[in-house]
Amino acid sequence: MTESAQTDVFRLVGKVALVTGGGRGIGEAIALRLADAGAAVAVADVDAQGARRTADQITKAGGRSMALGLDVADAVACGKAVARVESELGGLDVLVNNAGIFPFSPATATTPELWNHVLAVNLSGAFFLAQAAAKAIGRRPAGGAIVNIASVDAIRPTGNLAHYDASKGGLVMLTRSLALEFAPMKIRVNAIAPGAIDTPGAQAGMAAVMPSGANPADLARAFLARIPLGRMGRPDDIAHAVVYLASPASSYVTGALLAVDGGYLVA
Repeated sequence: MTESAQTDVFRLVGKVALVTGGGRGIGEAIALRLADAGAAVAVADVDAQGARRTADQITKAGGRSMALGLDVADAVACGKAVARVESELGGLDVLVNNAGIFPFSPATATTPELWNHVLAVNLSGAFFLAQAAAKAIGRRPAGGAIVNIASVDAIRPTGNLAHYDASKGGLVMLTRSLALEFAPMKIRVNAIAPGAIDTPGAQAGMAAVMPSGANPADLARAFLARIPLGRMGRPDDIAHAVVYLASPASSYVTGALLAVDGGYLVA
């Protein structure tokens, strides 16, 4: 295989992707890398201005993009968002369910409202978007791909995140269920389990649960000691994995969970 042919299998020229939670952090990186691979990208986020900033980066670089204000906890809005993408960008080939929240809360203090909200965003939103997207992708002769952003917490709990861990564990099984059901439609469904990724959201979350008087540098060193590769992940580490799972390079991969965690789960 020539170098050109090897590169081509990672290209998404002529494809249309929808990325949720694309206004910042991991979602922003995913949207930008899919655009780099040649896809037209619809950037969705509950923060409509954040979605617009990411979409503007893509268009300024010469790509095609649109921004959507979207609360993925609203099932009706999810269906409307997919319809808009089809109408304005000409179809849909790739869905990336990246939107998610992780408010720290001890299990004994987690209210029904918080529990339901976390599952609505992290799990139900992914399902209803996949449901709508499958109908759209199924209209494409070559099929397409759905990539769900899960978490290492689906396998190894961090603590004080029972609601989040349950949502991500459910997302892994949802991935497998949809992979089986959507395969006849030529739709591959896979998940990524990010480890510790250095994003503004992660930094804010850690600051919120840091014990009073704790030394941030000491906590950071202790945390990194648990990661065999010795560093925090970067948003692009996840974005590159998404490009792989969205592209023809992974044409025989479905129902898989890819850990991108610096070796955390094997330590």
